[in-house]
Amino acid sequence: QVQLVESGGGLVQAGGSLRLSCAASGRIIFDVMGWYRQAPGKQQRELVATTYGNGRTTYADSVKGRFTISRDNAKNTVSLQMNSLKPEDTAVYYCNGVGYSSTRYWGQGTQVTVSS
Repeated sequence: QVQLVESGGGLVQAGGSLRLSCAASGRIIFDVMGWYRQAPGKQQRELVATTYGNGRTTYADSVKGRFTISRDNAKNTVSLQMNSLKPEDTAVYYCNGVGYSSTRYWGQGTQVTVSS
């Protein structure tokens, strides 16, 4: 059974930093790993950052230059370093992994709250 477990969320003041981590367990090699977030009152999750098996990374325009995604394939982990946090970054952040069979997996989410 494949599980994704996030950690590292919390409360931080605007301008501060947080690092989110996600560890995958189970027999799987992910093609794509990434982070999504769901802001308060919004029904849809927003793609924040993605890392592909070939090393390519993509970012939402709203986080470019502030967030950095990294991946350790040996440990099957993905992290998100978030700097210069803004109140509008407040959301539940979800780790996501897509296997080579295109099966998608989600973590349970971790709350990030940025106070002004």
